[in-house]
Amino acid sequence: MKQFMNVKESLITEAIDGVVRASGGALVRLDGYPHIKVVLRSDWDRAKVALVSGGGSGHEPSHAGFVGQGMLTAAVCGDVFASPSVDAVLAGILAVTGAAGCLLIVKNYTGDRLNFGLAAERARAFGLKVEMVIVDDDVALPDLPQARGVAGTLFVHKIAGAMAEAGADLDTIAAAARVVIGGAVSIGMSLDTCTVPGSPKEDRIGAGKAELGLGIHGEAGTEQVAFTGAKSAMAMVVDRLMPHLGHGDHVALLNNLGGTTPLEMSVLAEELGRSALADRVKWIIGPAPLMTSLDMHGFSVSLLPVTAEQEQALAAPVAPAAWPGLHRLGPVGLRNLPDGLTPIQPEPSAHPQRAALIARCCAALIAAEADLNALDAKSGDGDTGSTLAGAARALAGALDRMPLADTTQLFRAIGTELSQTMGGSSGVLLAIFFTAAGDASAGGRNWIGALAAGLDRVQQVGGAHPGDRTMIDALAPALAALPEGVSAAATAARQGADGTATMTRAKAGRSSYLSADKLAGFNDPGAEAVARLLENLSRID
Repeated sequence: MKQFMNVKESLITEAIDGVVRASGGALVRLDGYPHIKVVLRSDWDRAKVALVSGGGSGHEPSHAGFVGQGMLTAAVCGDVFASPSVDAVLAGILAVTGAAGCLLIVKNYTGDRLNFGLAAERARAFGLKVEMVIVDDDVALPDLPQARGVAGTLFVHKIAGAMAEAGADLDTIAAAARVVIGGAVSIGMSLDTCTVPGSPKEDRIGAGKAELGLGIHGEAGTEQVAFTGAKSAMAMVVDRLMPHLGHGDHVALLNNLGGTTPLEMSVLAEELGRSALADRVKWIIGPAPLMTSLDMHGFSVSLLPVTAEQEQALAAPVAPAAWPGLHRLGPVGLRNLPDGLTPIQPEPSAHPQRAALIARCCAALIAAEADLNALDAKSGDGDTGSTLAGAARALAGALDRMPLADTTQLFRAIGTELSQTMGGSSGVLLAIFFTAAGDASAGGRNWIGALAAGLDRVQQVGGAHPGDRTMIDALAPALAALPEGVSAAATAARQGADGTATMTRAKAGRSSYLSADKLAGFNDPGAEAVARLLENLSRID
């Protein structure tokens, strides 16, 4: 798998230097490469309790991304998914610990426990006050003798960090951290495993499946489950968390495991807000990448029952930009549409033949969705089929509200429906097309003449003409041939659509942004959609 890296041997050191270089001077590192990889605050004066955490790399922004005022004092980084050495942890402790002492925040993995634990003992031998807490928030594998530490660790970083910033002593902070650990629970789900740099990707999760409860190092989860969408995925995660809820109101941390798009994470946030947890979760942190697993296409949810003091600590401002803040998880806010945008609803009327015709057109576009997407992917972003199919579904669903018996009002109603339900430039152009056709029909033109007027208006507004490699190349000859019948129009549309494959330069539309070698040999997807639609209709002509 291609990755933006040079060689795996220097991946972590180069990445750490990138973080430090881009911090604006807020961060520095110890001069101990390659074995000692420690990032620390540049403004630290050792007057307060230091917080040190870390572990294997690959979980970014954890842990170096959370070094800064109000959170960690230092992060000790290992290689990918590998605990840092005892010397590296000790170096981090010695670099930041003063008379107030140091709290080590460690995730519950054997390597981390041993290396951080031995480093703590050696630091105490130097006369330093060092406490260590172990985070074990993962509830995915209840039979494990020691639960794993995952994204709930961030609750500890933030609350302990706020307390340290406020000047609390080491014993108080350590006690508060243990309370947080006792209440934090987490579980994750992923559609795919992660890709360890320099190693082949493990193809463990089958098509149509998701893995529930897998670890942040790619460890296998509790089970593979059928994946049917975001709603069911969130429901399964919530179902596993519900038995572990504490008392009172909770905060949820919605974590991107690394490869999930922000769009998907927003959908998951909505599903969390609709879930069985909705009444118990009053605040949310994220959605954001917080404790990732390289490029894992998954998410996790962590929950914590919070007191007023803990809420205040979670909401306290911090310097690290990776921390997304604490926000209320509330209802979807609504405002009325501005005056003039509320659509005028036409008076519905029946016309079975026109209803059947429109329904057939919609069905043809829906059936062509995958093919048109594949065609568009060769020269665009692969969404033409989905855009047209989505509009077709909306139009089919609105047929019972349409003025089917009135041609003029029907054209206008279709234009209004498309302007509301069809995105992109295609939606605007087709809305203009049908609206202009309605105006022409009101002026006395027959339905063929009205559609021709719609084409003229689209060319005026959109700037495309025959030969520009757009849907006009199929639509214009089709409308010219339409007086001879739908079969003649379909033939003309097919010739026009196929002709776009030989046009090496697009002069309008999205394809105009592409070079000739990206266009040669492929029909324009908009023109292809027109041709397929008319070919479908010609079979009943």
